[in-house]
Amino acid sequence: MSDRYQFVDMAQTGPAAVRTAFANQVAYCRANDAPVTARVVAALATLLDRPTTDFARRIAAWPGTPLADALPLRAAGGIHALHLGRTVPDLAPIYADADGFNDAAIVGAVVNRHEAALLPWLDGPPQTNEAGRSSNFIAAMLWLAERGLPPHFECLEIGSSAGINLMIDRYHYDLGGVQVGPAPGAMAFTPEWRGHHPPMHNIAFAALKGCDVAPVDLTDPAQALRLKAYIWPEHHIRFARMEAAIAAASEEPPHLVHANAADFVEAELARPQAEGTTRVLMHSIVWQYVPSDQQARITAAMEAAGARATPERPLAWVALEANRTVHHHELVVRYWPAGDTLKKLGHAHAHGAWIEWLG
Repeated sequence: MSDRYQFVDMAQTGPAAVRTAFANQVAYCRANDAPVTARVVAALATLLDRPTTDFARRIAAWPGTPLADALPLRAAGGIHALHLGRTVPDLAPIYADADGFNDAAIVGAVVNRHEAALLPWLDGPPQTNEAGRSSNFIAAMLWLAERGLPPHFECLEIGSSAGINLMIDRYHYDLGGVQVGPAPGAMAFTPEWRGHHPPMHNIAFAALKGCDVAPVDLTDPAQALRLKAYIWPEHHIRFARMEAAIAAASEEPPHLVHANAADFVEAELARPQAEGTTRVLMHSIVWQYVPSDQQARITAAMEAAGARATPERPLAWVALEANRTVHHHELVVRYWPAGDTLKKLGHAHAHGAWIEWLG
């Protein structure tokens, strides 16, 4: 498969869109230091040539939007779960990134034998909770504080999955030498920092609350295993972070509710906001999974709330999302009442390894 992305409409459907989704996912994985996941996705793509199982046929005839639905990652998550369960040794050479093996033959045989276990993985979107992304949220809040917004943040997150980023007040950050949060913290993050350091400010959290359409309970081993299956196996530090997040959630679970993104945002923005707090909507690598009608509702609700914002009760919108035109993950912010111009603060690694600060 090519390492080049193909620019496509996220709403595209049909067999060609399925093939493009798999090709793009392979390219994306290779560009983000995930060669093993790229191998798995590429092997799964070969099943489309002659789909002989219900699993392959369901993928080939996907009725929805395969790119927006993250169809390749749904399938790859199922394969990884089999490997993590240590009951399918045939997959070991691929996950060891060993040379000289026929990946397509291995994955095809595994699908034939374990189809019943794999089919449910196609039923819902992947859960890609990653604590490393929270460094971006913290950097953005430092930037907002520098602009005079109250450094006491009421945070609302959509697509929270297991709520790992709703525990950011328990983590320690070293952002280009700027220290934030308790030390040593439940987790510590020192992303490679590119550019000038962010502003230095003391910040605090008034509240942290999030939503998800399929929230994950980290204290349930079965649900935690499902979340681990979506971690790319090359990224060993992410497994250690997951264990730390499980321990933190076991001490005090994050404030996470079952709701779709638009309903949650509309309801939360309608609640009274305390004077001297900055209300922040935040999300990371989730916007592409939010249906277009909900995106429109969230945007309208934020702009309406922004029109009501005051210096004593300001509003901000912080997002770390993929720009699929230039193939970067961008950290952007809007805030009110100073104006609602979109400001790009930086580029970032999808899983928190580095941040290129532009703010």
